[in-house]
Amino acid sequence: MTDAYSPAGFEVTLSKRWYVKNGYTFDAYTKDGGYEALKQVLKLTPAEVIETVKKANLRGRGGAGFAAGMKWSFVPKESAKPKYLVVNADESEPGTYKDRYVLARDPHSMLEGAAIAAYAIGAHQIYIYARGEFGLPYRRLEAAIREAYAKGVFGDSCFGSGYKLDCQPHRGAGAYICGEETALLESLEGKIGRPRLKPPFPAVVGAFGGPTIINNVETLACVPLIFSRGVEWFLKMGSPNNGGPKLICISGHIARPGVYEVPNGYPCNKLLALAGGVWQGRTLKAVIPGGSSTPVLVPKPCKALAKPDAPEAEWPLETDVCLDFDNLKAAGSMFGSAGMMVLDDHTCMVRSLLTLANFYAHESCGQCTPCREGTSWVARILKRIEAGQGTEADLDTLAGAAKHMSGTTICPLADALAMPVESYLRKFKDEFVAHVRDKRCSYETYELSPAHNTFWEDTPE
Repeated sequence: MTDAYSPAGFEVTLSKRWYVKNGYTFDAYTKDGGYEALKQVLKLTPAEVIETVKKANLRGRGGAGFAAGMKWSFVPKESAKPKYLVVNADESEPGTYKDRYVLARDPHSMLEGAAIAAYAIGAHQIYIYARGEFGLPYRRLEAAIREAYAKGVFGDSCFGSGYKLDCQPHRGAGAYICGEETALLESLEGKIGRPRLKPPFPAVVGAFGGPTIINNVETLACVPLIFSRGVEWFLKMGSPNNGGPKLICISGHIARPGVYEVPNGYPCNKLLALAGGVWQGRTLKAVIPGGSSTPVLVPKPCKALAKPDAPEAEWPLETDVCLDFDNLKAAGSMFGSAGMMVLDDHTCMVRSLLTLANFYAHESCGQCTPCREGTSWVARILKRIEAGQGTEADLDTLAGAAKHMSGTTICPLADALAMPVESYLRKFKDEFVAHVRDKRCSYETYELSPAHNTFWEDTPE
């Protein structure tokens, strides 16, 4: 998965320097007009900057899709404590790998966006929290920060404006939960990475007790485009209420996996075709549209999306959905972190769900009982079903566990497993029933290997 693709005739912006020689350097970035947007912004008032971003309908690319400009406006104008901008580069959602490409191949686009955001909220300190497993992306980020200091972006006077701006990278230790913004702040402060209760929200009480805005890498990489290309251009590159271009990761059973830059609102079926379709000429079984925690979509009519009494011809195809936050929500799923995973007709959905359950059970921080106990219960039950030892009562227990995990914890990690459980059981119930009835997986004629049959708690310390 080393290539970036885009539709024919579409103007590439976010990934245009990924294949330019030394495109990750300051010289390559400024040669292509980089940092001109920041110079322009420094002539505006912070309020004007925020208002411009609001008009552009830029929504956060990290998962929640909250309006970036609106989020910035929540920071109090006057504060006795320093304000901070924190960049969430802890990209650890399964199926998602776009942000590491930005850091490795065009880090200055994110740094320019971060500088603009910091100026808009009145912050003089930027922290970049990067995933612990990042190797090349982190080295490129550090090098880019050093260049930015040497060229006057960071320091006592940003481009001679008199606005002091500092930037500090921070490497995480590899915990999935630290992608959640308040757990990230706890880790940044040197504590155990566990989510905080809200309110207070980070915009009021965040890093080190000061007002803080946390933005995703891709979100900030989009910000300079709003000022260099203009609000109207940015709006045209997206769909209603979803401005700008979008990076989407595609993995799984697809002919050409990789990162795709498309307009916000690009149809799912067209994106799958752009990626070469399902590999080996197989049939599409399901699409996970926004990372492992998002409800699965199926390529067949879905009554839930139409009036119950509507004729079958009027039922919409789930995979015809346009890929943006609003349309996917209407389709019963989420855009999330845009980590799309494609599953073909050779996929066992029970085993697929077991893989997710093992992951979330392992990554739960243990702070909330419904998450700590629920994720491990779900994993154990699925392991039993996949091994041919499940009962019909297990299916009811799975559904009940998912229901009691939803919306009952400090952060959404429990929901991140509950939502797939509910959607898999609803759309692939026959497979789960067959596993229980036949006492085996119908997609395998041989006994499961030890690797497939390993639950996380079985692994030695």
